[in-house]
Amino acid sequence: MRTSLVIFSFALSLFVSCLAHAADQTLEARRADLNRLLAEEWEYTLRTQPELATQVGDDRYNDRLSDFSDKAIADDIEHTRQSLARFEAIDVTGFPEQEKLNQALMVRSLRESIDEAKFKNWEMPATQFGGIHLGYASLPYDSPFRNAKDYQDYISRLHQIPRVLDQAEAHMRDGLRDGLMPPKFLLEKVSSQAQGIADDSLDKSPFTEPLRKFPDSIAEPERKKLRDEMEAVVKNEVAPAYAKFAKFVRDDYAPHGRLDPGEWALPDGDARYRFAVRHQTTTDFTADRIHELGIKSVAEIETQMLSIAKAQGFSDLKSFNEHIRQDPNLHAKSGQQLFDLYTHYRDQMYTKLPELFGRLPKNKLVVVQMESFRAASAPPADYSIGAGDGSRPGRINVNEYAPEKRLLLNVEAIGYHEGVPGHHLQFSIAQELTDLPPFRKFNLDLNAYTEGWAFYSERLGKEVGFYQDPYSDYGRLQNEIWRAVRWVVDTGVHSQHWTRQQMVDYFHEHTAMDDENINTEVDRYIAWPAQALSYKMGQTKILELRARAQKELGAKFDIRAFHDAVLDEGPLPLDMLETRINEWIAAQK
Repeated sequence: MRTSLVIFSFALSLFVSCLAHAADQTLEARRADLNRLLAEEWEYTLRTQPELATQVGDDRYNDRLSDFSDKAIADDIEHTRQSLARFEAIDVTGFPEQEKLNQALMVRSLRESIDEAKFKNWEMPATQFGGIHLGYASLPYDSPFRNAKDYQDYISRLHQIPRVLDQAEAHMRDGLRDGLMPPKFLLEKVSSQAQGIADDSLDKSPFTEPLRKFPDSIAEPERKKLRDEMEAVVKNEVAPAYAKFAKFVRDDYAPHGRLDPGEWALPDGDARYRFAVRHQTTTDFTADRIHELGIKSVAEIETQMLSIAKAQGFSDLKSFNEHIRQDPNLHAKSGQQLFDLYTHYRDQMYTKLPELFGRLPKNKLVVVQMESFRAASAPPADYSIGAGDGSRPGRINVNEYAPEKRLLLNVEAIGYHEGVPGHHLQFSIAQELTDLPPFRKFNLDLNAYTEGWAFYSERLGKEVGFYQDPYSDYGRLQNEIWRAVRWVVDTGVHSQHWTRQQMVDYFHEHTAMDDENINTEVDRYIAWPAQALSYKMGQTKILELRARAQKELGAKFDIRAFHDAVLDEGPLPLDMLETRINEWIAAQK
């Protein structure tokens, strides 16, 4: 009897062990499936978006441009549907938390792509702010030029530019048919931009930028060959393609542009804007709620601004703002002055970063002059992401167009926003994380997080003792109210049928911003619905999470550890960021 029990016990133990082993195998197989699918999806992304591959430092597709044909778009939508089904089918029970997050983020992204496809946004590829004609003119600034092969790859891409512009034109004709038309007055700017690029002489064309400085590794005979080949393709193919595109926009397309600036005027306009708000804010906030929050926030910030105005001898904001607009000493004297200021603020903030962060990026940050072909419709400065391997530094692009019309007050705050501790620090740290899959490290489509972080970073300068000049501190608050005004005017034009003039008037009423910047801003919101909502939405959430951590952790709260916790997962939707920080707070306890 005892022997039988021993045998039975051993057999039962062996059976349970086999079941556990089988379960472990199933778990490991499911985890392997997820990681395989993630790798395959990233490879598909790089292969079908070769410009993105170049931007992140993958050189395998540097001789290609994207295919924007109807077939390619249809194939991509079908691929997205199939990928979503595969990722949703994975049972993540028992997975490590990071792998669960990988699956959830991928599913969320794929679902949004399918939701967006029904709006056919590819039929409106040309805007004055980020149109296809501007994107390809920026190509040489994001491409490597280390050797002759890099130049040949780039020349191969130049040969393909007429094709992508023709494909864009075909979609725009479909947009004409479907009533998907940008505003007429913005399309007139598109035509002028494209014509200006077409008319550039070879020595000034953005496409010949790589010829202005060769690497030492390329000998003179090879340089001449590359120069002749590149100039020939720009002169005989690229410039004529841009001229053709400009003529099409000017003569056949812009005259049919919509007259109302708001997205509500498009087919399914209200649904389009609801989707854009949800996508850009990663929240379920309605446009009406954001509009009301914006009005409330404007009033709160004005209270802070009034104290600075009174300290400068002014009784109200209106008179102080008018003084700022009229005082030539508060406007730039030259583009070089603006360039030098951004460089100065970059350098001084670098000295303070160890007080604010445990992890610092390895990639460098340079200050450069913004490309002239886009400066007239661009913001005071913006940021270009460096390569993931550090071979290309991040860039603060300084807008030197019409400097005498640009205020100096908010240059310090914008410098921290675009550079460090803002965009450059956040994007560079994300790229350097070794334990995240690439689709998370190089995610450029979560503006509520990325722009929210950069906006939050403007305040950090105050915390480390900067903004010593009261006018610069007022400029910081100008940036605060600027983003609150965005909540009001973006929802105003796209949801409440505001006119462009109402947007301009609201800016004048509540800010000291210069006319150059105001006009650029309102046109940007019209061209890119809801994107402007992301800044304050993300900043508000990060400040909320920081206050919660300080309250719950008390003396154990470490600002460097908090910032690292916000940044060390790469970009996240705001609800997932909140979950992550709540877990971090619990762990700190």
